[in-house]
Amino acid sequence: MPIVQAPSFERRTVVSLALLYAFRMLGLFMVLPVLTLYGDEYLHSSPMLLGLALGAYGFSQALLQIPFGILSDRIGRKPVIAAGLLVFTLGSALAAQADTVYELVFGRLLQGGGAIAGAVMALMADLTSEENRTKAMATIGGAIGVSFSLALVIGPLLAAWGGMAAIFWLTAALGLVGLFVLWKLVPTVQRPPRRRREVGAVPELIREVLANRELLRLNLGIFVLHFVLMALFLVMPVRLEAELDFARGSHWLVYLPLLAGAFVAMLPFIIIGEKRRQMKPVFLGAIVLLGLSLACMPLVSVRWAVLGLLFAFFMAFNLLEASLPSLVSKTAPAGGKGTATSIYASCQFLGAFLGGALGGLVFQQGGIAGVSILSVLLVLLWAVTAWGMRPPRYLASLLMPLHGRVSDDFTDQLHGVAGVEEVVVVESEGTAYLKVDPRQVDRKQLARIAEQCVRPQ
Repeated sequence: MPIVQAPSFERRTVVSLALLYAFRMLGLFMVLPVLTLYGDEYLHSSPMLLGLALGAYGFSQALLQIPFGILSDRIGRKPVIAAGLLVFTLGSALAAQADTVYELVFGRLLQGGGAIAGAVMALMADLTSEENRTKAMATIGGAIGVSFSLALVIGPLLAAWGGMAAIFWLTAALGLVGLFVLWKLVPTVQRPPRRRREVGAVPELIREVLANRELLRLNLGIFVLHFVLMALFLVMPVRLEAELDFARGSHWLVYLPLLAGAFVAMLPFIIIGEKRRQMKPVFLGAIVLLGLSLACMPLVSVRWAVLGLLFAFFMAFNLLEASLPSLVSKTAPAGGKGTATSIYASCQFLGAFLGGALGGLVFQQGGIAGVSILSVLLVLLWAVTAWGMRPPRYLASLLMPLHGRVSDDFTDQLHGVAGVEEVVVVESEGTAYLKVDPRQVDRKQLARIAEQCVRPQ
């Protein structure tokens, strides 16, 4: 059960955690639109090493975010988050002072070493009520989207003023601001946190989740999506400057309207997919649009055509980025959403790492055409894999607190309620995890069963 249920308390919690998350992601994203433009500032730079620097944070994120989340269960959320922010700030400061590309890579690796995503989500779960959990997660997701858009605007402006060092110093400052937000604005958990299967990885469930074919399709999808995003930002800034004659400091004038327009354009398709339960055709259509935009981009050199394809890419990217977490939530087994989303996030960061590192190697050897071919082949693999996906079950996760021992027929009675598809009872956590159809399930009937079948200890 939540610690405090006052709406003002929960609003403070969600807003402060969203700010903390957004500040950190803003610092990581600002590098994307400018690194290949300013890469000649670093000794020994090459497309391959700049690509490695671009994606290096993803390697340490993928490696550490599940362990950090589990560690926060044992020693507390705030100490883990604070340590992660300190590592992130240190990495940013080192990157700001880098003279060689190798120092830059090391700084970016340290930035990603502050892998606090799992701990932040766990703290949010500790401090919010079950009925507001989905809204809280959506708020943090929206903050990440806003930070990505702001980064593509602020990055070119800041780099034009002070070079790459200015971006990294601002990023270090944002890390310190995050520490202030953590200690002064985020409420403190007054009791030891209890493991929550819906928001954090559970080691004993990892093998089961990795064996789920439908989740594997989605993990491949987020891997490919962030691979091609990083690969795109290896070549697109160079094209905007060299071929389309956009000055470096004005690239934000390209990204801002395209991102805003792409966001608006994808909203009707999200509504169609969710409200009319047509997510599979919408999802497959977005993958096709992503692949076509990447395939055609190197074939055209007219400004309006390149910008039109970039708009199509951002529209498909936004649609897929918004759809994939929802599909993971719908597909994950009861009590397994936390583990599924943790593995999903690791695949996302791994895609970002390899998109930069492998994309940089291909860029150095095969130029823009080579990067495009690699990206299109990966999207094609994703499309083939996604074609066989099952239409998603429109199920929601529901947690039932259990205040006592349950009767032998408790699970059977829950299964007998219309709309209940899966039930997992974990008495050690005092919780029953359900997957339900929200249009059919009778929550009052579930409450009655809990009253009748749970005996106080």
